[in-house]
Amino acid sequence: MDRAGQDERYRGAAAEYGPALERLARAVEADAAERRDLLQEIHLAVWRSMAGFDGRCSMRSWVYRVAHNAAASHVMRRRRAPKGVSIEELVLADDGANPEEIAGEKQALERLMAMIRALKAPDAQVMLLYLEDLDAAAIGEITGMSPGAIATKIHRIKALLAKRFQGGRDD
Repeated sequence: MDRAGQDERYRGAAAEYGPALERLARAVEADAAERRDLLQEIHLAVWRSMAGFDGRCSMRSWVYRVAHNAAASHVMRRRRAPKGVSIEELVLADDGANPEEIAGEKQALERLMAMIRALKAPDAQVMLLYLEDLDAAAIGEITGMSPGAIATKIHRIKALLAKRFQGGRDD
């Protein structure tokens, strides 16, 4: 494939799946600067991969698999890197909403994302795809697992996360 075709495929994929890629980066990386770097890594990986896309799977499956592989590589590099401390500022939209409610929702979402980040990589990948409203068959196509195994994994992880979120033990 020529460069123009690769660029065109990438632009289409980025337009259609860009918000999902941003959500993936937010779920994987808590630090804002690192999240921007990860998002750039993901977009670069997707662009590079377009040269090899042959249509044997859907564009959605291709993009999600490439993005999740890039995110997994990022996580592995971060685990090997020295640990640092980051502080994010809470930015509240001035849309008339109650600031306490906004802060509470943001805190709950950040807590859930932290719990998902703490899962083993395959489980986190499945949950992130599930949160993107993909069904078990689509997740299976991306991860290489059977739809039945995906459905079971989702059920178990949801129960585990609910228990942890509510402050219970996960014995």
